[in-house]
Amino acid sequence: MKTTVVIPNYNGKQYLNNCLKSLQAAERERPAVVVVDNGSADGSGEEAKKAFPWIRLIRFPENRGFDAAVNEGIRQSTTPYVFLLNNDTLVRPGCISALERRMEQEERLFSVSARMLDMKDPSRMDGAGDLYSALGWAYAVGKGKPAARYEKPRSVFSACAGAAIYRRSALERTGLFDELHFAYLEDVDLGYRARILGLQNAYEPSAVVLHAGSATSGSRYNAFKIRCSARNNVYLIYKNMPPLQLVLNSPFLLAGFLAKALFFTKKGYGSVYAGGLKEGLRLCVSPQGRACRVRFKGSNLGNYIRIQMELWANLFRRI
Repeated sequence: MKTTVVIPNYNGKQYLNNCLKSLQAAERERPAVVVVDNGSADGSGEEAKKAFPWIRLIRFPENRGFDAAVNEGIRQSTTPYVFLLNNDTLVRPGCISALERRMEQEERLFSVSARMLDMKDPSRMDGAGDLYSALGWAYAVGKGKPAARYEKPRSVFSACAGAAIYRRSALERTGLFDELHFAYLEDVDLGYRARILGLQNAYEPSAVVLHAGSATSGSRYNAFKIRCSARNNVYLIYKNMPPLQLVLNSPFLLAGFLAKALFFTKKGYGSVYAGGLKEGLRLCVSPQGRACRVRFKGSNLGNYIRIQMELWANLFRRI
């Protein structure tokens, strides 16, 4: 195949072997698979290598985060495409082939998100790619809605890296995932950078993956996830929006952050969210954060305008 599958793993004993078993049966030609273990303490990486000796296992001595893990897997691959896959997934037959076909149909595609279904209830969507709005909100398209509504291909702001294929030649232009994120919103950041360059992201419904969800963090709402997401959202905005775009979006961004603060306060995580915002501001002014900021180029002005129109349009799609 033209694709290498990269699976980041952290204490995934409950899921990883089943994920690999589904990959083994998904295509006529078995894809190359790289499992990057983030210092797991449950022996899941070693068990997977024993059960599936054909995989390549890379072990980190500690948890370096999602971004470092997938970046290492991408670096260790040589195929034209890379399929990033969460360890708590099951791949339906023909998924990777469908993603490859979509990529080869449209040369300007940077990434394609698979159709992620809820593993507990496959009649419901887990996600059909991601949208991003001027409120500073990123959200999974179709989350929790009937899967029958999402049977047509569509453009998305960014692919969900839990099950998405990326074009290697385009990654050489955008750069890999920003490891300052550690986890959460790194896929939106990468998709944003691709859009600035005029590349596109899409959703392919014929490529189906079942997803358990929150297998690593433990739940949909928890302190780790809320803090990281708040920090990374501030950083994502700073990193990708030039000054004029920040000014245009500032009323919406303030409203979005206020709404999130009220929401998480009601959930009992108000101080955690506020702490994440402070960490995000510190990251933005740090030497590392400043070095990663996307520099505005006049040649990309048309792409910035198209992105801005989409950010405003997504206000209404979200509300």
